[in-house]
Amino acid sequence: MISAAPERDARATDDLLTALADPTRRRIVELLGESPRTASELHGAFPIADPAVSRHLRVLREAGVIAERPVPHDKRVRLYTLELQRLDDLAAWIAEMSRMWQKQLDSFKDYVAKRSPASGAARRAGRQART
Repeated sequence: MISAAPERDARATDDLLTALADPTRRRIVELLGESPRTASELHGAFPIADPAVSRHLRVLREAGVIAERPVPHDKRVRLYTLELQRLDDLAAWIAEMSRMWQKQLDSFKDYVAKRSPASGAARRAGRQART
């Protein structure tokens, strides 16, 4: 039986990359990387309508990139923070892809080295000796 976990992981990575594909959402992540912020602070940081910023926050929240928490002394205010585990998961995925590509590049490098000018010179020398 094939496990559904890899499919779930792939969907989660897709959701995360989709959430981070938008420059406004990436800027929100950068701002929250500096410090937690209220919704008002985040709305004020962008020259777009508040509902548009709220939609960006919802996408990031649903992708698990950020979390919304109540402020203890004021239940009306929401504080946004980064969910570092999700970003760590993305960093691990990128590192794995990098290792895979490096392995492919190393393999290609070995392939090209076998057909390097030195081996080409040996073939030409062999052809010249026959003529």
